[in-house]
Amino acid sequence: MNIRNLSMSYGVQELFSDVNLQIDENEKVGVVGLNGAGKSTFFKIIMGIETPDSGKITFKNNARVEWIPQEITDEIPSLDVTVFDFLYSARPIEKLNRELQKCYEDVADCDDLTRNKIFKKIESIEKKLDYWEHYSAENTLLKIISGMNIDDSLLYKKIGELSGGQKSKVAFAKLLYSRPEVILLDEPTNHLDIETKAYVTNYLKNYKGSVYIISHDTDFLNEVTNKTLFLDKRRKSFYLYDGNYDKFKKLLREHEKALVRQMEIQDAQAKKLKSFIDKYSSSSGKRKKMVFDREKKLEKLLDNKIDIDLTSKSAKIDIDMDRESGKIPLKINSLSFSYGNDKIINNLSFSIRRGERFLIVGKNGAGKSTLLKLIVGKLEPSSGDIYIGPKTDIGYYAQEHELLDNNKSIIDNFSDIDISMSKLRSVLGRFLFTGDDVFKKVSVLSPGERSRVCLAKLSLSGANFLVLDEPTNHLDPETRKIVADTFKDYRGTMIVVSHNPEFVDNLGIERTLVLPKGIISYYNKQDVEYFSKINEKSKK
Repeated sequence: MNIRNLSMSYGVQELFSDVNLQIDENEKVGVVGLNGAGKSTFFKIIMGIETPDSGKITFKNNARVEWIPQEITDEIPSLDVTVFDFLYSARPIEKLNRELQKCYEDVADCDDLTRNKIFKKIESIEKKLDYWEHYSAENTLLKIISGMNIDDSLLYKKIGELSGGQKSKVAFAKLLYSRPEVILLDEPTNHLDIETKAYVTNYLKNYKGSVYIISHDTDFLNEVTNKTLFLDKRRKSFYLYDGNYDKFKKLLREHEKALVRQMEIQDAQAKKLKSFIDKYSSSSGKRKKMVFDREKKLEKLLDNKIDIDLTSKSAKIDIDMDRESGKIPLKINSLSFSYGNDKIINNLSFSIRRGERFLIVGKNGAGKSTLLKLIVGKLEPSSGDIYIGPKTDIGYYAQEHELLDNNKSIIDNFSDIDISMSKLRSVLGRFLFTGDDVFKKVSVLSPGERSRVCLAKLSLSGANFLVLDEPTNHLDPETRKIVADTFKDYRGTMIVVSHNPEFVDNLGIERTLVLPKGIISYYNKQDVEYFSKINEKSKK
């Protein structure tokens, strides 16, 4: 990868400026940085989805690049083909075979000059078929399908019939099968179970090409990567480090310490120069010349001064209830829901006690997110009843942030909340949106930033009943911990869908609902690890 004079901004927000960097072929590179540093934008520039203000990114020999974005809902246009046909189409083997067949048909009835041209074309097509390993391609695909834990029952479903999580898993498998020279992965392990993650880890470690990975999963980065590309939000630039994530963090700490030492030395030198200048500023003769010399040195020192912001900013989350709910804030009786002929939820009944923490797990497509949408009124049940207590105030966190208006600014997304502008700006500041940040359109935010906007809205809801769909997705490790601590201390009632075992294990979950069977059991650590594993497996 060759990055030359790359600059990118959104309005007044500068992401990076005049970046120049070269990365060798076949490296496994972790791409890291704070939420909003421009990691996903960097990938979009590579893919031609975003246009930089200046500069360009190129690959040697026009290498073929494929990516899996964080949010994949609009990435599969072929909705009317089966999953297997969609996967198999990642290699143009059938197209090449048709071309080859036509060449053999044409060569039988042509002159010598045309025949030589056709033979050259045949040779070119056969080389391409060899590259795509056409004799073993189907076996390779079946191995990927197995390794990615794609159920046989999905293979002959139409793409349009799949849930968002299933589409993500299928798109990931297609990318692996398509053999690009460069792979870009944006949070690829968000929903992977242990076995699938192990398969993907091993696959990428042995991949004969370049791999660039944006991930908050530091264990995954440590396993796969041998280089780390740091997008420094503070200095608006990129820095390449040798080694995996842990080695990068160590080198970064050492680098920061060295910069602090240099800054302290510069401050001492500046103080000494200023002292001399102040003391002898009114002198004449030789001392005046010395003062002039010191002024020049001070000016040069200040021009090259290292400036480090030593304060580490992190989100501050508070969720308070306006009032207490009734003893039974939610009761569900004989609830069923269908998408077309597919019955997603079948005759489900349960109730939630005030203050209870309730976990929902199950394979992707089992109805977890659907159940939450039924509870908050985003969907209507096919049959059965959902009783919401008269004192139940619901706060809803949607997994894909669909409650936000992408065409509005951050601050305009709070127009439905009765709050003064000064207090709103203060709240947004606690979620790291300060100054002109609040006027940015939601559409230009990273998924992590959109998560923080959703959490800010949740903090102002005054809700006594939280409905949370994967609330820790897209968040950096520090913010994820803050969110976990906040929900742990929350005094109200909570229904949670989450694949994150660490998050779930610290919430004080009392019962677990397994979908689609509708089985409810008391929580224990072993169960939640197993159920979280199922949740992760099915959602990617």
